[in-house]
Amino acid sequence: MALSKIQPASMDLTANYAFTGTNSVSTIEYAEKKLATQTASSSSTLQFTSGIDSTYNIYKFRLTDVHISNNGADLTFQASTNTGSSYGVTATTTFFGASHGEGGAGGQVSYTTSMDKAQSTDFIPINNDMGSDNDQSAVAELFLFDPSSTTFVKHFICRTNRVDAGDYAVDIFMSGYFNTTSAIDAIQFKMDAGTIDSGTIEMYGIN
Repeated sequence: MALSKIQPASMDLTANYAFTGTNSVSTIEYAEKKLATQTASSSSTLQFTSGIDSTYNIYKFRLTDVHISNNGADLTFQASTNTGSSYGVTATTTFFGASHGEGGAGGQVSYTTSMDKAQSTDFIPINNDMGSDNDQSAVAELFLFDPSSTTFVKHFICRTNRVDAGDYAVDIFMSGYFNTTSAIDAIQFKMDAGTIDSGTIEMYGIN
């Protein structure tokens, strides 16, 4: 994969890159720009309430070294159609993962029905049963597609990896859609118990 810097006409040197990759199936080309960063410090929520609009077709949220307060808690997210005044857009999702323990146990792929949502307004798990040891954390990339559309539902996909409460490496695949034709303009992340002690979430726009 080749990485080349895009120099905007305005000479703005903020991070804006084109990623180009080629394989036997397709060629992928896109440019992404960092729009905002939220840094956790014993935070009950982290949210992005501006910058999600029709400027970009895709928005990516990159989660790095997310460390939590409550062992076994789930990291969740939800969307808003009123700039963060309320969260709870109806969504349907699917959730599965692969796991392998530090001692060699596990080694399996499983579908986690309890993490699914079916036409639910609840917060949506993107990573479950996370570990809270001092050296444990989680990482993720969440993509939200065409959130400003007033024609189609809003699809999202997420890939995460964590060290869980039982000292397993767990690779999670989650995807779904917000079942609304209203524009989505805010996203909030939170734990289902306790806080996000530390870590960063960056938001990028992709065209």
